[in-house]
Amino acid sequence: MAMTAEQIKQLICAAIPDAQVTIRDLAGDGDHYAAEIIAESFRGKSRLQQHQMVYAALKGHIGDSLHALALQTSAPEKV
Repeated sequence: MAMTAEQIKQLICAAIPDAQVTIRDLAGDGDHYAAEIIAESFRGKSRLQQHQMVYAALKGHIGDSLHALALQTSAPEKV
């Protein structure tokens, strides 16, 4: 069973509480999503480390109930 955008967002926010998460359904099929995640907890971490945090938050759903997720991660811009 495919995951909804809201389920993806909830999992990410539960693991990364300071995250601002935007999810887009890329194909309209509930299987291919893009996520933009901005979190202060990403600051000082490499892009790989940021993505690993997101994958850990999804608890093994990638490749199972979530077929594809394009990630864009960053720390908030300093003002």
